[in-house]
Parts: sequence; structure tokens; C-alpha cells
Amino acid sequence: MRPLLTTIALTLGMAAAGASAQPAAGPYKVLKTVKAGGDGSWDYVYADPAGRKLYAPRLGQTGHIMVFDLDTLAPAGDMADINGHGVAVDAKSGHGFASSKPVAMWDAKTLAPIKTIDVQGSPDGILGDPSSGRIYILSHSSPNVTAIDAADGKVVGTVDVGGAPEQMVSDGKGRLFVDVENKDEIAVVDSKTLTVTGRYSLADKCGEPAGLAIDVKTKVLFAACRKPAVMAMVNADTGQILDVQPIGKGVDGAGFNPATKEAFASTGDGVLTVIKEESPTKFAVEQSVLTHPGARTMTVDPKTGHVFLIVADYEAQPATPPPAPPAGAPAGPGSRFRPRTMVPGSFSVIEVGK
Repeated sequence: MRPLLTTIALTLGMAAAGASAQPAAGPYKVLKTVKAGGDGSWDYVYADPAGRKLYAPRLGQTGHIMVFDLDTLAPAGDMADINGHGVAVDAKSGHGFASSKPVAMWDAKTLAPIKTIDVQGSPDGILGDPSSGRIYILSHSSPNVTAIDAADGKVVGTVDVGGAPEQMVSDGKGRLFVDVENKDEIAVVDSKTLTVTGRYSLADKCGEPAGLAIDVKTKVLFAACRKPAVMAMVNADTGQILDVQPIGKGVDGAGFNPATKEAFASTGDGVLTVIKEESPTKFAVEQSVLTHPGARTMTVDPKTGHVFLIVADYEAQPATPPPAPPAGAPAGPGSRFRPRTMVPGSFSVIEVGK
């Protein structure tokens, strides 16, 4: 049973989220919530559509990666001694990687470890890019991006984007896009030369971008921002801001489903905002789905179109304000820097779909 104070806090949080986001009836709903338990804080969640696995890295002294069956959410494994923030799988090589230090590499079919890869910086975000056959590790400290060959695990090179990167996407044609949180911009990187070739300013329209997605067909970037809480649609060729739509507060993840032309933003206030791409220049908020306070990161399974989020319950905040987190550290609900106590066994996976 959840402690009374926690229950009250979460109930009030849901009410506040509902009031600010004004969720309307729509096709999406919470299909399933699976309480997985386990130790450790968390950051990103990742769906491997080819291998039909869902990865949930857990951070802390006993860092490990929980693995679930993507179709049933039944436990499918647990990889010990990996203290990573995110996961990416390269379908061609069949290799999985974690943004840990050192970077962990494993066989995606058996989950057997292959090796570890020494990298610099502080690994955080991660992207697997089939077009270049590489895994990209993001770091708020220099070097901001480390490129790794997905086949042999060798470091190919690094690039600095001049700030703190949060998420990266690829257009599949040699261009990488990185949202630089502390610069309010999107950096464009050439995947062959590993050089910055452009910068798209989000100006005052979309500050602190923390989530990024792309429609490779229409060349539209979806930048999810915290200040203000909006998603900006950006032309990937020119950097022109096409539109701005409201989302929930405390965003930390974004995704896109090319089959339905829908972009998603997951936020710490427990709202999953769905934005419909009606045309390459016209967008509208389709729905705001209430999930759970703290469910701030997400991943999309392109096969089913379902969205997966991870979350945990926390004890009530202490009366005395805690010290500020380190510079550049995320401060949203569920962040490892939040001085709160997780309710034992409360870590859960949420599945959202039509």
C-alpha cells in the first residue's frame, strides 16, 4: 500500500497536471501499467523494435538494465553492473550499447556482454543511426558527442556542439540533429566528418529543448522545450520555426510515429502530449494523455505505435529545502538528482496506445 502522504501528493499532482494540460478525450489511453520494482533511479527508456525488447536502465550503486518483452512487458532479462542512462541497439550488427562509463556493449539477442568501451565525458543520451552504422553517445561535458562503430565497438571520433546536448536524431542521409539545452538551439552535425555544419536558433520561442524527434519524409524536427512548455516544429533544411504548440511541463523526451504522423512529448507533470502533423506546415495538439507524475521519458514502438514510459513513486518532500543539484543536472521528477526517496518496489512501465 502506498503511504498516505505519497498518495495525496500524487493525487494532487495528477489534478494539477490535468488542470494545466486540459486533457481532452482522444484515441490514446493508458493500456497497461506494470509494476516492475527493482533498485535504482532511472533516465531513458528504449524500445528495440527488431528484437522486440524494452530496455530500462537503472542508475546507482547497483546499476543494471532491466529488459522486458516489448509485446507483453514480461521480464526478459536483467544485465548487471551497467550504470547507464540510455540504450541503443543496432539491428544490422545485433549489438546493444548503453550510455555508461565505460560504454557497455552486448549481444542484443542473448544479452551476453561483449566488451566495454572507454569514452571521455559523462555519457547521458544515446542514438543508434543505421544509416552510418554508428552509435552516438551524448555528454553535457566535452566531448559532447562520441561516435562508435556499431559492428566492432571502436571509437570513430568525437565532436563538440558547444553546449549540453539532450537528444539526437538522424535524417538517414548523413545529417544528425542535436538539441543543445543550455543554448536554446539545434546543432546540425555531418555524420561523415563529425563536424558542426549549422545551428538553428530556437530564440525565445522554445527555451531549454530537452526532447527531439524527426519526420524524415517531410524534413520536420520536433523540439520539445521546458521554457516555455512547448513543442516547436522546425524545418530541418533551413531551421525555420514552422509552428509552436503547447505541451505539459517538465519535458524530457520526444518521439515520432511516421505511420500516423504524430509527435509525442512526455513530461514530468504526468502528461503525454500528442501533436498531429496535418501537413508539413500545419500542426495541432491532438490529445493530452494523463499518465503518471514523473513519467518524463518515453520511447515509441513503430510496429504497434505504442508509447512506453517509465516512472516511480516518491515519498513526500522534506520540509527543509535541499541543496541545488549540480550545474546542468536535470531537475524533473524522477531525476537522479532529486533528493527524494523512492517508494520501494514502485518502479513501473506504462504502455500507452489506441
